[in-house]
Amino acid sequence: MEASVPAPMPPIVTLTVNPALDISTSTEQVISGHKLRCGASRLDPGGGGINVARVVQRLGGRTLAVYTAGGPTGEAYRRLIEAERLPALVVPVQGSTREDFTVDETTTGKQFRFVLQGPVLSEPEWRLCLALLADSIPAGGFVVASGSLPPGVPADFYAQVARLSRQQGARCVVDASGPALSAALAEGVFLVKPSRRELGLHVGATLDSPGSQVEAAAALVADGSADHVALTLGGEGAVLASKSGILRLAVPQVHVQSTVGAGDSFLAAFVLRLAQGRGVEAAFRAAVAAGSAAVMTPATELCRRDDVERLEAQLSAESFAP
Repeated sequence: MEASVPAPMPPIVTLTVNPALDISTSTEQVISGHKLRCGASRLDPGGGGINVARVVQRLGGRTLAVYTAGGPTGEAYRRLIEAERLPALVVPVQGSTREDFTVDETTTGKQFRFVLQGPVLSEPEWRLCLALLADSIPAGGFVVASGSLPPGVPADFYAQVARLSRQQGARCVVDASGPALSAALAEGVFLVKPSRRELGLHVGATLDSPGSQVEAAAALVADGSADHVALTLGGEGAVLASKSGILRLAVPQVHVQSTVGAGDSFLAAFVLRLAQGRGVEAAFRAAVAAGSAAVMTPATELCRRDDVERLEAQLSAESFAP
């Protein structure tokens, strides 16, 4: 009798319509009107979905990244993706891929982040994104639509992604803000990962108290907007609302170097553990571990696998807060 071979984990497909070439550097002090001499610079391929795919791959998962690229910046971006051997489908666009700029002020420890607007996408370009995605959606798998929408892309774009995913038997995960988030929630998604500010803008409240945070997250589950709501609270931890109830988890104590990519790392680990067949509680712990591991790395560097697994084991020994 032959031993049964476990079915391969379905790939996690990510979509990034507004990627950014992340440039990071440092200077002694940020002063207006002066030439600011900077230290060594670092280039990373950024953007929500791309960062999720990169972390999924780092943590041992299978992924496929669908993203747009155009102009000289887009060519440099593609080379960085290829250097990481990240499986990808590229949608060529006429406009040039945007850049983001992060500067660490060494005298104060402050971080300044400049997020540039993306290129205008034509209707044929953003529709091609949907067409390539539709051909790549894994039945029973996950589609992660993450990041801002560039000019020219309709506010209901992620809602269209959610509809496509549902039609093909995949679970849609959205990380967005503003009208794009609201439209996706109106369509209904499997998982949404807002920050406190993003969820607050959606519900029209500041969400300063733990009670208001839980209430807002739980309401999205109750009205069918999302099966799971992972509300990230920075140094205050995270809240997960689902039909099973509310979970709250504090972040482990780590040395914070940069918060860039923490939310993307959180989301990547959450979805990966679910794709690996782990339960929601285990996935939530892994997510908090990955988000915490990301802030331990400098500038725009993402989390490291050994840090994630160490913190994940540490959190597994702790119980969830009430």
